[in-house]
Amino acid sequence: MTTNLNWWKGGIIYQIYPRSFMDANGDGVGDLVGITSKLDYVASLGVDAIWLSPIFTSPMKDFGYDVSDYCDIDPMFGSLEDFKKLINRAHDLNLKVMIDQVISHSSDVHPWFEESRQDKTNPKADWYVWADPKPDGSPPNNWLSIFGGSAWKWDSRRLQYYLHNFLESQPDMNFHHPEVRKAHLDNMRFWLELGVDGFRLDTVNFYFHSEGLEDNPPVPAGEPKTKGAPEDNPYTYQRHVYDLSRPENIDFLKELRALMDEFPGSTTVGEIGDDFPLNRMAEYTSGGDKLHMAYTFDLLNKPHSPAYIRDVLKNMQDIVGDGWPCWAVSNHDVVRARTRWGADDDGEAYPLITTALIASIRGSVCLYQGEELGLPEADVPYERIQDPYGFPLWPVFKGRDGCRTPMVWENKPQGGFSTIEPWLPVDQNHLPLSVAEQEANANSLLHKMRQFIKWRQQQPELVNGELTQVDVANGDLIAFVRDYEDQSILVVLNMTGKEQVAALSTADIELLEGHGFTCQLVGQTLTLPAYQACYARMR
Repeated sequence: MTTNLNWWKGGIIYQIYPRSFMDANGDGVGDLVGITSKLDYVASLGVDAIWLSPIFTSPMKDFGYDVSDYCDIDPMFGSLEDFKKLINRAHDLNLKVMIDQVISHSSDVHPWFEESRQDKTNPKADWYVWADPKPDGSPPNNWLSIFGGSAWKWDSRRLQYYLHNFLESQPDMNFHHPEVRKAHLDNMRFWLELGVDGFRLDTVNFYFHSEGLEDNPPVPAGEPKTKGAPEDNPYTYQRHVYDLSRPENIDFLKELRALMDEFPGSTTVGEIGDDFPLNRMAEYTSGGDKLHMAYTFDLLNKPHSPAYIRDVLKNMQDIVGDGWPCWAVSNHDVVRARTRWGADDDGEAYPLITTALIASIRGSVCLYQGEELGLPEADVPYERIQDPYGFPLWPVFKGRDGCRTPMVWENKPQGGFSTIEPWLPVDQNHLPLSVAEQEANANSLLHKMRQFIKWRQQQPELVNGELTQVDVANGDLIAFVRDYEDQSILVVLNMTGKEQVAALSTADIELLEGHGFTCQLVGQTLTLPAYQACYARMR
């Protein structure tokens, strides 16, 4: 294993959705043995780590994001022994292993909640967020669930409401209670001692709520809606002042960082869905005493014009300071980037230039499974929908199943993922893009992705450097300089389908090679064909 304790800073993390990566036992659902069997492939991409979406014991109403045992593997995925073998194989391949931690809420069948809901005096009575109804019996305030409707569910045993920011079966935990915080830190210690290298922290800004239970105000007219949910979701109509991103969270994140520091080389990346996400990123990752890094939905939503991306980079520079972002353009929660951003673009060239974007800006990278193949969003018919988020807002919002369909390893029935019909259908449009098909084609996107990632990993400026945007007199281009230890690389990205020309302030640069992109420099004029990038050493 690498001895670089700061491997995460500028590292590339490959996200695996376990249900859909590889089915080794033929039940139609991916598993740990299947993942282990494909780790050589993952390592061949040149990435630093894998992140596994939830693998804990769960009733799977939200596919593992509803945990019923924080210290065991769901039998669907295998056993703790299978997980230990996965860790050992990953470490042999110089891959770090990160796992999801879903601690803002649990499943309603978790023993903690089953005890808590019995009455108001049991030892875990206050481990969850309970509140009395208003005099008319209605919920205590106007807080909304991201998954639709009120965030409060009536419980007839306690004659109280409990808070659920997501499904009714996902009650929110009361982080104001010190025993709750300690229990979660103890659970995370269990996995660190088992050998994991870090955690992806689900909804990291949702841990605390205002104990005053004040109503959230509406989003003022003319101001942007909250991020992290589809715009047609009523959840985005509120300014989320009291139900998340509370100041008390800072002290807990410091407690968590103290735990992580006991395991040198371990790391955390937090998911932030917030009205002002970059502010939260700065707050949570600055100072070296809280999260190591965090990601927002700024590049996981629909805006993607060059002007929008330049604004995101400017805001990141102005707001985040010494904090550290982690960038992604696709994951298990959003429409794949090739469809969401690049539906009208070249299906092979566009995924490569978007990867170049997130791997060239300041921060770390999360690469979602299948992005290296250029997979578009799958079309999942209504009768095959599994995601509970896919029903309330249908058909405008179809849920997240389209980005969660099985990985395609071969161009044959079930995509080489399973020997039977899988839990979600394999999109037939994915089969020609399978790993086997692209491995056999020396000019495929997969080979180009490998070439670029491995080249990028050898450029200290792109891994660790500071970022300064530059003006190249062309609004269709994104241009910046990465500076690290007296070395500088100029990066110019053309994410459009047309040739673009840039006017550089100097001709005293050296075009770099080996990354796989094409550009031409004549004097101070740089020409970039469609979907191409320029990397140049500044003298």
